[in-house]
Amino acid sequence: MSKEKNNQTETKWIGAGIFAAFLASLCCITPVVALVAGVSGVAATFSWIEPFRPYIIGLTVLLLGYAWYRKLKPNWDPDCACEENPSFLNSKSFLGIVTVIAALLISFPYYSTIFTSKPDQKVIYVQEDQVETVSFNIDGMTCAGCESAVLSAAHGIDGVLEATASYEKQNAVVKFNKEKTTVPTIIEAINKTGFIASESAKLN
Repeated sequence: MSKEKNNQTETKWIGAGIFAAFLASLCCITPVVALVAGVSGVAATFSWIEPFRPYIIGLTVLLLGYAWYRKLKPNWDPDCACEENPSFLNSKSFLGIVTVIAALLISFPYYSTIFTSKPDQKVIYVQEDQVETVSFNIDGMTCAGCESAVLSAAHGIDGVLEATASYEKQNAVVKFNKEKTTVPTIIEAINKTGFIASESAKLN
């Protein structure tokens, strides 16, 4: 195989690997970016990818693993025009950097919370008979970044006192002043993030 063709092949494997890693993290990167950018309406755009994450991660490992195999395998072909001093894009250093980036992308759900901040709980004195706590089912949450998007939407409503969310339980619990807001208003605000909310149960 010619030197140029060999380099092009290796570049394709590396490119495919980093693309697969990015795709695997897209469902969790999107809500964080949307929250930071203030465009929460697209937070749930790529939540459909979540069920396929294990397969995409496996594909990423396979692609980058093969790229490393091609880079490290001994060359027994005397006719192969291999580079002794390859360009940076065809070097082990570049492949190492790509591998680290891929690992960071794949593991993004586990550290996504460092890019978001929890909304401050509002300290407001309200008569007990005016307070209502409702649990909502939230479809589409896949990581802590999704939780942050839902919480931001809930805390943006005048009258909401406290809110918690769990992507593992696919729910949110909101305590609010029923004199100032309503369950449909809260559902509408959460739905604007792209996730789908529905009332589950009143807790008081």
